[in-house]
Amino acid sequence: MTGTRAGLRLGPLLRHVDWETGTTATVWVETDRPCTAEVRCADGAGGSAATFRVEGHHYALVTLTGLTPGTTTAYEVLLDGARVWPLPDSRRPASTITAPAGPASADGTVGTVDTVGADGVTVSFGSCRWAAAPQDEHDPIGPDALATLAAELAADPAADRPDVLLLLGDQVYADETSAATRAWLANRRDLAVEPGPEVADYEEYTRLYDESWLAPDVRWLLSTVPSLMVFDDHDVVDDWNTSASWLAEMRAKPWWRERILSGLMSYWVYQHLGNLSPAELAADELFTAVRTAHDSDRGTALLREFAERADADPASARWSYRRDFGRTRLLMVDTRAARVLTEEHRAMLDPAEARWLREQATAEPGAYDHLLIGTSLPWLLPPLVHDAESWNAALARGVRGPRWARFGEDVRRRADLEHWAAFPDSFAELTELIADVGTGDGAPATVCVLSGDVHHAYVAEPDWRGAGEPDSRVFQLTCSPVHNSIPRSIRWGFRFGWSRTGRRLGHLLARHGRTGRPPVHWERTGGPWFGNHLMTLTLRGRGARLRLDQARVAGAAEAVLVTADERDLTAGRRPTPTG
Repeated sequence: MTGTRAGLRLGPLLRHVDWETGTTATVWVETDRPCTAEVRCADGAGGSAATFRVEGHHYALVTLTGLTPGTTTAYEVLLDGARVWPLPDSRRPASTITAPAGPASADGTVGTVDTVGADGVTVSFGSCRWAAAPQDEHDPIGPDALATLAAELAADPAADRPDVLLLLGDQVYADETSAATRAWLANRRDLAVEPGPEVADYEEYTRLYDESWLAPDVRWLLSTVPSLMVFDDHDVVDDWNTSASWLAEMRAKPWWRERILSGLMSYWVYQHLGNLSPAELAADELFTAVRTAHDSDRGTALLREFAERADADPASARWSYRRDFGRTRLLMVDTRAARVLTEEHRAMLDPAEARWLREQATAEPGAYDHLLIGTSLPWLLPPLVHDAESWNAALARGVRGPRWARFGEDVRRRADLEHWAAFPDSFAELTELIADVGTGDGAPATVCVLSGDVHHAYVAEPDWRGAGEPDSRVFQLTCSPVHNSIPRSIRWGFRFGWSRTGRRLGHLLARHGRTGRPPVHWERTGGPWFGNHLMTLTLRGRGARLRLDQARVAGAAEAVLVTADERDLTAGRRPTPTG
């Protein structure tokens, strides 16, 4: 391969953009061989980095410096000095980086009201995205909301774009592969041998990211809108870390060890690194060691050792992170790997993770106007579903004896009962934290829990039953899927779960499980909506607006985003309890 130029295999992805100074950003790329990746901006900003190697693949995370706060600049990617992005035949607009306004200048100004970051932030979010079908194929689950957004923005460069894109889990489906991927796997190994048509190792994970991120419009969108990500179960396997007995059974399967290690390794490379700021990357000993490994296989060995520790001792790794966007704080919370699964100490977050969440939420009182808690799993579910999950957790814990405990574990796995409600102590702790943050001097205008997973969208508002009502407006904002399906029977079940009859049935389950009532009551104030969606929060000062867009086919099979709901979250009154 001597004399052959390096090529761009995947990316570029614009990841971290610094809202504190407005001068730095990171861009992630995958290349087809070792090289030096360089990002050059039209305004003179830029940066470069040598690639690092993991499992025979080559990556670079380039830190750009010298951005001008409050401006937008086009950029290009070069590998060993040769330009590889934009692609030569691209008809899409130039990839750009918009640098937030940064801190106020000496005269107290931060630019015009149209300057990004000068008066707020716009956040689009969703979860659960199967890779879109090729453009010349019929898509049986309807248009991909992310691809539709990408196509609309590419067609109208002057259109408003989100300042940041939050992908709240299931970016790839390791256990539900497409027909094209299954055919690719069949050429690689015998699909009659477990794990069959599911991915088995790191190389096969790279196929999933190729399939998801190489679609031309989505590739362009990810190159020009900063993205933050967190995993959910399908990034590894459905119902990942449901219970201690589930985990024991999975660890006994001959293919599981390679799956979980490859899942964690690929997540670290493709998703996690880009969530980190340049300062966090510089302080990350693992990243430094992998990036500077001189032996071509040493980086792989180091990352594999890390994944082994993270699997054996989840508390040894932190996947959660914090980002501040001016006066908005985002806490992205790992609700999969951080779990404590022993029945007597069952928790959504291990003690160190729970402590981290509280510390980050309560740090610097009054420093933010809006708190966003990103958790792939909803805090507030349809009430019947919540009661069913807390009832099931009580049975599995043994409150009705060993026979009921065995029944409870079986139902837990069959019905996917493993959300916050299935960890009652953690649900109560999160509820208490939200009330604490939202009460008193310096309380934010809103506390919004952003979630996905459940394949429908809705807005819910809690009421603290008249005691300890926080000053902040509190919302559960659930948006799922971006591109997936839900059977009609499950749609009916979710609708029923919000009904008065469903609530009464839930009360009966709670009585049987001796669970008591949850510390809050909540009402659905929007939805449920079914289809492929994205939600967008626009946060300006202490105001907050929410928009829900649904991808629909219009005209000659061309997809468009149609606004299904739009509301001012800070207007009006809290819902009145009805049951």
